[in-house]
Amino acid sequence: MLAQFESWDGYRKFALSVQRKARHVFEDHVYKFLETVIATSEKRKRELPIDRFLWRAQQGDHWEEVSVEGETFPDQQPLPPNRMKPLPHSAREGRVNPKGIPCLYLATDKDTAMAEIRPWIGSYISVGQFKTLRNLNLVDCSVEHARGFTFYRTEPDPAKREEAVWAEIDSSFSEPINSDESNAEYAPTQILAEAFRKNSYDGVMYKSHLGKGFNVAIFDINAAELVNCCLFRAESLEFKFEQAGNPYIMDRPSRNQGD
Repeated sequence: MLAQFESWDGYRKFALSVQRKARHVFEDHVYKFLETVIATSEKRKRELPIDRFLWRAQQGDHWEEVSVEGETFPDQQPLPPNRMKPLPHSAREGRVNPKGIPCLYLATDKDTAMAEIRPWIGSYISVGQFKTLRNLNLVDCSVEHARGFTFYRTEPDPAKREEAVWAEIDSSFSEPINSDESNAEYAPTQILAEAFRKNSYDGVMYKSHLGKGFNVAIFDINAAELVNCCLFRAESLEFKFEQAGNPYIMDRPSRNQGD
């Protein structure tokens, strides 16, 4: 029998459980949910070939003394190579990795890589081009990205339940990181990433909410090498707003209404 999700909102139930109830010793339904995620991930397996170019952005620049014809002057450059990869033993918390366990976050184009770090106008951004050193098997969570969120009043058929769950998984990975978020908000995607790693995947691919491209998070930070690095300056930022809910209207008191 093919693996089936019990509910179209299975991801929400899983997320609430690992965020608010039990994070290290799971509730029974969480184990079953993760087993189904892994079983259905086979349809979303993608190979990232060797020598594929990807980009990584970091806030900051670097000044270095250079000599030309015997004269020394400061030169503004991108960050040095050791700053373009996460440190092996002091990685910060991320959507894919818990604190202390590094992950190499890359993007399919440099503009998306820069958008993901949310720079401010006038800030300097170092953008490194990376090359994969071997074939990598990824879970492509973006398959259902265009589908968006659908609410069901009754349980749909298994295929639609699967689509709904994976759309939520993609949305959760794509959600921009907020520095004010608690560690609990990262728990669901981190647990999914660990399940993918345990089942021989090399990383996760998901759609960016901030750029036009895709993000690629690789578990082994040595699976890709830095080829070159350029320095950019953020000149402008573009915002797009969409109403997210119904407005409310304040009742105006009648002119004849007393105190």
